[in-house]
Amino acid sequence: MKKALGKGLGAILDSENILSEASSVTQLRISDIEPNRDQPRKKFDPEKLQSLAESVLQHGVVQPIIVKKKGKGYSIIAGERRWRAAKLAGLKTIPAIIKEMSSQEVMEIALIENLQREDLNPIEEAEAYQKLMEEHGLTQELLSKLVGKSRAAIANSVRLLTLSDKVKEMIVEEILTPGHARTLITIDDKDKQAKLAEAIVERGLNVRDTEKLISEQISPSQMKRKKRQNKDANILDVEEKLKSILGTKVDLQHSAKKGKIIIEYYSNDEFERLVGILTKNAKF
Repeated sequence: MKKALGKGLGAILDSENILSEASSVTQLRISDIEPNRDQPRKKFDPEKLQSLAESVLQHGVVQPIIVKKKGKGYSIIAGERRWRAAKLAGLKTIPAIIKEMSSQEVMEIALIENLQREDLNPIEEAEAYQKLMEEHGLTQELLSKLVGKSRAAIANSVRLLTLSDKVKEMIVEEILTPGHARTLITIDDKDKQAKLAEAIVERGLNVRDTEKLISEQISPSQMKRKKRQNKDANILDVEEKLKSILGTKVDLQHSAKKGKIIIEYYSNDEFERLVGILTKNAKF
């Protein structure tokens, strides 16, 4: 299923739209083009790149890259992998479409292109989300609509950036899954995080066993505090929606099989107002 895109971005990346712009395709010298410094993707698989280069030698670059003017040359908006493969294949020119875009649009498109093709590892994805939010003032809610993911998915992704460099490296190298890694966020000591991550891999623990191992490392008072701080993003999302609907503080405590919703009120009038909202469509 194709992910939803921000307004106008779907059209820019859509292959049919690119073909309809065939008249605007021009051949640019590869040496005049430079990668986008804000490209979310940092690692390119050498074997896959070589395979693409061989395909380019045989068939040429089928889909033009998208670039924007930068000084006397051009900066890539979408298609860096094709540009790298063409360069590797020894081509001197590459088909391209030149577009004018803001720096925010360029970064959004670079992120979306990689997300749609599943080219980003979990840490690159999290860093891209964080950068878009910090540099362009996007909220998790706005970003979720832009990339077609839930706000909870964005929140869970960004949380990975709080982990130690060693643990993040293990995620990038696919030694540790993001699900396992997220359980380590409750551990403040970065060295301890790394040691526990290695133990998880060595013992082949599943996520549930990992959670049990982590809980043994934290004191009851610490666990209670951390539980609130690191509440699952999906639960926090529901909490926020309930707060918005009810207009008061809501605490949602959820476990695998049961849970409870605590709704706070501070006066009899407030109590009656909440009862009115909760029983509005009820039939007695």
